[in-house]
Order: sequence, then structure tokens, then C-alpha cells
Amino acid sequence: MNLGDLVSSVTAPSNMATSLQIVLLLTVLTLAPSILIMMTSFTRIVIVLSFLRNALGLQQMPPNQVLIGLALFLTLFIMAPIGQDINNNAIKPYTEGKITQEEAYQNAIKPLKSFMLKQTRQNDLNLFVSLAKINVSNVEDLPMRVVIPAFIISELKTAFEIGFIIYIPFLIIDIIVASVLMSMGMFMLPPVLISLPFKVLLFILVDGWNLVVKSLILGFR
Repeated sequence: MNLGDLVSSVTAPSNMATSLQIVLLLTVLTLAPSILIMMTSFTRIVIVLSFLRNALGLQQMPPNQVLIGLALFLTLFIMAPIGQDINNNAIKPYTEGKITQEEAYQNAIKPLKSFMLKQTRQNDLNLFVSLAKINVSNVEDLPMRVVIPAFIISELKTAFEIGFIIYIPFLIIDIIVASVLMSMGMFMLPPVLISLPFKVLLFILVDGWNLVVKSLILGFR
């Protein structure tokens, strides 16, 4: 094969389309962690699980890998219907050549945007709408550059609210144990050391993991 044939093969439309698909795939894989963290339920879940571990007084148990893995699979469970919608209405029709790339993008963004808008507080959305100086009659018409940051700060606020509620029963146990130790004159004994097994026992008796996971999943429906 001479140089001319090689250049022609590289610049052929079919080969160019394949090259663009590879570049697009690599780009998506590079941005996948950011997409997972910022545009799904992952942020709320992992923050709540971290609050739960701190409230129990367990610094390294469960390990970070376990918490992140649990948050990841809960995210896959919650986002499965949206992923299926994207696959049926965007990915499959595009790979079969039934729709254009722009149509595939719009079909993929629509269910994801609806999910984020459902979880976003109106005040947070109004903040970024006013900062971007956008005037739309329907929230579905808002661009993703407005929806995504509003969704993120709403998720952060929701996660911190849930974390505060989780802290309350364990904080009560700490206060009771500290009061008992002070009344007995045991000032040198750390209250956390005594309250830890009671907090773990309470968490086991109420089936805490079941309650936390159930609350997190139902919070997105």
C-alpha cells in the first residue's frame, strides 16, 4: 500500500466515524467519575453513610472502600430506571442509525434532567437561574449548566439534614453516659469508650442498615 492509499483509508468517512466514536467513548470514560458523583444519587448516599459512621464513633469501620462500594451499588439501583430509559431512547437508536447524535444527546439528557430537577430545591434553582440571567417559562428548558450546580448544592443540604437526624439518638447516648460517669466521679474515663458499645447495640437492635438504606432509596422516589 502506497502513501496515497494509506491517507485515503484514514480519511474515509467510515474510518473517521469509527475514530470519532472511539474519541467520544474515551471522553465519556474520562468524565464518568464526575458524572457519577455530580449527576446521580451518589453524593447524598456517600455523605449520609459517612455521617452514620462518625455518629457511631467508628473512625475506620466500615472502611472507606466498603462505604464507597455500598454507595456505588445503591446508586446503580436507584439510577437503573433512568439508565434503561437512556439506553432505550438514546443509545440503541443512535447505534442503529435511527437518530442523529444531537437527538441522542437530547434523549439522554431529558430523563437525567428530570431526575435532578425532582431532587432540586426551588431556592437553589432560582439562585443559579438569577446568576445566569436566564428567563424560561418551563424548568425543563433550563440548560444543564444551571441544573447541575443547583442539584449538587441541594443534595449537599439534604445529606447534611439527614446526617443531623442520624446524629441525634447517638448524641443522646453520649450525653447519658457522660452524665452517669460524672455522677460516679469517673472523670478520667472517656465517655466515648463506654458509649460506643451501647451505640452499636442500639444500631443493631433497630436494624440500622436496613432503615438507613430504605430511607435513602425512598428519598429519591
